[in-house]
Amino acid sequence: MTQAEGGSGQGASVTRTPQTRLKRYPARASYLREDIYAILDEALVCHMGFVVDDQPYVIPTLCARVDNVLYLHGSSASRALKTMSGIPRVCVTATLMDGLVLARSAFFHSVNYRSVVVLGAAEEVSTAEKELALESFTNAIVPGRWNDVRSPSRKELKATRILKLALDEASVKARSGPPSDLEEDLALDTWSGVIPVRVRPDKPVPDPTLRSGIAVPGYIKRYVGQLGRVSSR
Repeated sequence: MTQAEGGSGQGASVTRTPQTRLKRYPARASYLREDIYAILDEALVCHMGFVVDDQPYVIPTLCARVDNVLYLHGSSASRALKTMSGIPRVCVTATLMDGLVLARSAFFHSVNYRSVVVLGAAEEVSTAEKELALESFTNAIVPGRWNDVRSPSRKELKATRILKLALDEASVKARSGPPSDLEEDLALDTWSGVIPVRVRPDKPVPDPTLRSGIAVPGYIKRYVGQLGRVSSR
């Protein structure tokens, strides 16, 4: 990952701020939009951080990206989303675990990961934009799903609160590769290396109330086949 400045297109980066500039292990940082987008697109779940009356909260929620906007999903009764839409600054993070790093010493054990931190003001979307956001959430779960399901009713749209956060103040931090053992530890008779870790779909399990004769759609088979270890039938 390289670090360019300015711009908003592919290969461009966000502007670094004192809050997003990495001070520890700066070589692991990226400010490229394509790196930020890639992690958020894969993560699906993010964590929202905010402070109310000096009390910090960190809440998990679904997220989906459309262009340079991150949508955050929840109930219209969600205290977290209601609070976040009324304060000037929030923090949203997402992390992908790629591997367990086993060193020869306890101190240098680590994990390989990709993470992103987004800062800014969260804004509640209009009713018109809400359906676009819900389409994005649905297709983020499984691509192609939106066209195969019933669209939300007015009541369901009213029961849903969605915030959006511009991806203009953000940074990526990632680690990859083998352990960073000290040279004097290389002669130890201890196995060292990386155990890859990933989240992957398995064979679809039908809803027990599903009517007989309804087959697993092709887009779900393709999704499982591309990302999973077990093909569906």
